[in-house]
Amino acid sequence: MSRINDVDPQEPAAFLEAAPGEDRVTVMLAAFEGWNDAGEAASDALKYLHRLWGAKRVGVIEPDEYYDFQFTRPEVRLTSTGGHKIKWPVTKIAKASIPDSAIDVILVHGIEPSYRWRAYTAELLAKAAELNVNYVVLVGALLADVPHSRPMPVTATCDDEELASRLKLEASQYEGPIGIVGVINEVALLAGLPTISLWAAVPHYVAQAPSPKAELALLNRIEDFLKISLPTAKVADDAHAWERGVNELAAGDPEIAAYVQQLEEAKDTAELPEATGESIAQEFERYLRKRGNEQP
Repeated sequence: MSRINDVDPQEPAAFLEAAPGEDRVTVMLAAFEGWNDAGEAASDALKYLHRLWGAKRVGVIEPDEYYDFQFTRPEVRLTSTGGHKIKWPVTKIAKASIPDSAIDVILVHGIEPSYRWRAYTAELLAKAAELNVNYVVLVGALLADVPHSRPMPVTATCDDEELASRLKLEASQYEGPIGIVGVINEVALLAGLPTISLWAAVPHYVAQAPSPKAELALLNRIEDFLKISLPTAKVADDAHAWERGVNELAAGDPEIAAYVQQLEEAKDTAELPEATGESIAQEFERYLRKRGNEQP
């Protein structure tokens, strides 16, 4: 595979490599509602990208073999003509090209299936092969002991040794129950697809959707890996409004206020030695990308 030069802003990030004879890279971004999607932050991030890039549907995974419809129920919707149409819980697969780049994206959005996870994953990866996917980025969100008043942490892991070395990432050390995201991560690697997992931490005491601050954190990390700039001002405004709302909630409950203060102190103490370094460099790079896109 040939490395695509990162110096040219029209081309993908340095870690992306095109197949021999190709000048574009295809990245699959996938998120699943349910257990892997605290506060719906991951699925909301993909919906944002779908709208932003005008992604067009190129396939679906039909639900009949994979879902318990008494648990994941289809919905009936009114049509523009006044009729009714049943909306089934399909996994949507859409494609878009990122403007001013050599990156194509495949956006996968669905609900975590109820049955036959290995067959479901095999079907998804077969579609990835048909669409010439070079890399997979799995996006998830989990509940954690983190304060809402600090930046939402996003953990990035990679189990592909060569890619992890280039990106200075570590393999996941997690042991315990997993969702469909974890299964796809393992099978994609077995299929030879370099895969990165991004997990945003959502404060467990405000777990209900939406969680725009965690969504914003995920979008920022996607920016960092793809070396692109996203117009996230609206999401940032929603995140600030969300934080103000949680502040008001905490102010009215002394126990919650004390707990939040405890989390803040623990977070600030843990991050004090890291006040310089990679996090500041990432913010500066993101600022420069946005500034460059704003120039005529």
